[in-house]
Amino acid sequence: MNTHGTEVRQKVLTLLRDGAKNTDVARRFGVPPGTVSYWKHVDRVKRGEPVTVRPSLLCPRCDDRDLDQASYSYLLGLYLGDGHISHYAKHKVPSLMITLDDTWPGIQDSAEHALRTVFPHNNTCRVRSKGAHNIKVYFKHLTCLFPQHGPGKKHERLIALESWQQEIVDAHPWDFVRGLIHSDGCRITNWTTRVVGGERKRYEYPRYFFTNVSDDIRQLFTDTLDGLGIGWTHCTRHGNPYNISVAKKASVALMDAHVGPKY
Repeated sequence: MNTHGTEVRQKVLTLLRDGAKNTDVARRFGVPPGTVSYWKHVDRVKRGEPVTVRPSLLCPRCDDRDLDQASYSYLLGLYLGDGHISHYAKHKVPSLMITLDDTWPGIQDSAEHALRTVFPHNNTCRVRSKGAHNIKVYFKHLTCLFPQHGPGKKHERLIALESWQQEIVDAHPWDFVRGLIHSDGCRITNWTTRVVGGERKRYEYPRYFFTNVSDDIRQLFTDTLDGLGIGWTHCTRHGNPYNISVAKKASVALMDAHVGPKY
């Protein structure tokens, strides 16, 4: 591995201060261009010179960068359901990855749009996996925006929104609900039979389900529904207590207006 001592670094900085180009200096001393750029940045900061920070490095929390709150609320719902943050050794910055089934390409498009809106200066990509795509973005400050990140599975640790996140969800509750439904929910058509005039007839009705193992995430979902005036019930299926059902006609109509079936 190449190392660059203090003497080489000082010669590089001397030329840079005299106006030499980064690439020319890097080529002359055999130093990677990224290293030269970093040395120049640190030197300018130490000498009190104005330093321009790339927009892709600015954080809405740390640097007060603008944040599209509606898109963030939707993305937060997706993250709590199907998202996670990874930081592999080969990558310099962590990545946020939302894994979405190929059955719903429209939701994949919505997720990518949300990522591009929340992180307008960072590259996003789609990585194919079996039957799904991982919608990804790389950003140094991901854990600032998603403090729910931590070791282990979400249902094995506390999941609670910080006050600033709750304010965003309160301002954009339908976006949050839509993100949760798009990740861990569905809209189905149930049916039942009734005897009318001596004849058994079949009746169909729509219903929304949200399923998540985390008690905390289900609570965030139902608290938001309460604020929107949506009626819901716990629904145990096959001995599984992790389901929330929305079946009342008026509540389903509201869900249809703001969420709708997956697409």
